[in-house]
Amino acid sequence: MNTYYALLALDLANERSREIEQMRLERLAREGRESYDWLPGPDLGSGVRRGLARATAAISLGAAAATRRLDECVAEDLGLAAAD
Repeated sequence: MNTYYALLALDLANERSREIEQMRLERLAREGRESYDWLPGPDLGSGVRRGLARATAAISLGAAAATRRLDECVAEDLGLAAAD
């Protein structure tokens, strides 16, 4: 279930990124320019954001898996204690 939410979050982030890029391109077209001089290239900025998003998702998924394992161990210990 957590994987599903992580994928939804990544999909939403990608969708927002595409919308912002489209707005940026439309603004540039209105101004008659190809790019802003003071902004980094689109590959650099989006690549960094994408890498951070993937790293955050991986950490989140790892933490969720560790929590599930811990919950299973605690539940098993409680079951053994109740049986005694």
